[in-house]
Formats: sequence, C-alpha cells, structure tokens
Amino acid sequence: MDLEIRHLRVVCAIAEAGSLTRAAASLRMTQPGLSAQLRRIEAMLGGALFDRRQSGAAPTPFGELVIARARAILPGVEGLLADTARHRRSGSDRIRVGSVGAPLLGHLLLAVGALLPEADLTSRCQYSPVALLDDLAAGRIEAAVLGDHPDQELPRREGVALHTIVTEPVFALLPAAHPLAAQDEVSLADLLTEDWAVPRPDGDRTRECWASLCAVTGRTPSAPYEAEGRQLIEIVRAGLAVSLCQATFIEVPGVVVRPLAGNPLWYRHILAWRHDGPLAPRGTEILRRVVDGYLAACPDSPAYARWRDLNPEDRSVI
Repeated sequence: MDLEIRHLRVVCAIAEAGSLTRAAASLRMTQPGLSAQLRRIEAMLGGALFDRRQSGAAPTPFGELVIARARAILPGVEGLLADTARHRRSGSDRIRVGSVGAPLLGHLLLAVGALLPEADLTSRCQYSPVALLDDLAAGRIEAAVLGDHPDQELPRREGVALHTIVTEPVFALLPAAHPLAAQDEVSLADLLTEDWAVPRPDGDRTRECWASLCAVTGRTPSAPYEAEGRQLIEIVRAGLAVSLCQATFIEVPGVVVRPLAGNPLWYRHILAWRHDGPLAPRGTEILRRVVDGYLAACPDSPAYARWRDLNPEDRSVI
C-alpha cells in the first residue's frame, strides 16, 4: 500500500483531536478501524507516530516531523484539487461517473446517456465508497454509485446529494457442493463454523460491519482468505471458504447464493452527485430510471427474487 493524501488527513485528524477515539468520531470511523489504519500508515513510514496513553495520543518525535510535513502539504494539495475541479467543471459536456462494486452502474450510465446524449460519458470503479465520495466532493467526478451499511453510514460532504435507491439484505455465498447450499436459507451460526473469505479492511467498512455482526453472536469466524471480486468468488467456488454477498449477486457456476435466516445484515445502495453539477437538474428522472432498471434486474438473481416474493413488506426501494 502506498502513502496517500487521505493517510495524511488521518494523521492530522488524530493530532488535532488528541485521541484516536475523538479522531474516529470526527472521521466517521470506528476506533478499531482507525487504529488498524494508523498501524498501516506507521508501517509504511517506518516508525510510531503517536504514543497511545490512557489520556490520549501524543505525537512521538518522529510523529511531530510527519505531522509538520503533512500540515505543510495538505493546504497546497487541497487548493490544487479545488482549482482543477473548477477548471474541469467548466466543461459541462463531461460526465465522469464512479462506482463501487454494485448493480446500479449500468443503469446510471444508461439513464445519463439517454437524458444527456451529447455528453462525453466515462466511468471508473473503485472499492472504497469514501474515496469516491471525496472525489465527488472535490469535483473529480460528477456522479457516483456508492454503498454503506445502515448502522455505518457514509459521512456527508458539502455540496453532495446522497439518494438512497434501495436497502437490501446481505446473503450468504457458498460453494455449490456445500451442504448448506441445500437449504432455503442459512443461519449465521452455521456459517461461523466455516472458514471465510473476506474483503480487505482498508478503504471500505464492509469487513468491519461483518465483524460487528459476528461479535454479537460471541463468535469470530476463521478468515484465512482475504480477497475481493473475482478472486473471492474463485476461493468460494473452489470449496475453500464461504462468504457474504449482495442480494443482487448473480450466481455463476460453482457457487450459490442463499438468504441469511432472520436478515441480520443489510446493505444500502446510493446514488450521489453534486448539487451544482450537470446531473442535478435531471436528478428526479435519473432516480426513476435507475430504480426501474434495478427492479427489472432483480429476477436475474433467483435467490433475491424469491426473497422479495416472501418479504413484500421489506422491499425498501424508493
């Protein structure tokens, strides 16, 4: 992992707050998540930045050096990003869209393309919704498909509108030959007896949310495999582990999707754009088209389609 501007912001936030707990609150992170990120930053830089004490976090001499440099660097970087963002926004025919791994990107691109056919439309994907939200706030993209968990909501950014499309349950992802695949739904307790494949913790709070859910049961799953996307699917397909997935995940040969009994975990799909951006005047129509596309695609995931039939009161689509 390379040092990034967001890491410097984290270091400065801890220095200003004087404790990891207060810094985590200001950054809308959990304290364990912030502690883990700080350890990775310290490993990259090659030394401890703070002395952790009961009274708070005090910079080490090495940390004072890093903090001083970070405070000198960040204003210039922020100014550069703001100036370039204003310059880019001057060309209203450019529409740049970012997306996490979610089922809404295609529907958003189709909606924008239909409503603004003359626009120069591009997209890029990224794992972290927070990084995309920062890009949106800075004007590096005009719209984004984001996601979070209802009890770990994304932070608000000035000038950015967040629109919830749907909150859907999280399902189990299993090898097709796994005994649990024969069941209509899977209990979390049964999953916790298996090895898990999990996403990396940096940049996204999905893993934290999974861990919090498991902590309620008093058990911690064995998670020997860290992977994302296609690699995670291949680990599950090989029969090495189980995992969790979005309800709209489309089954591929070798894996199956099953609802979790009791629906203990949820995921929220969000569309976002700038208040002063080119999509704002078309927002209502874009939302309608994306929702229609989402609903039309739900039958492509048979497990989710069955779940929706059985749980009509939980169809929380706007």
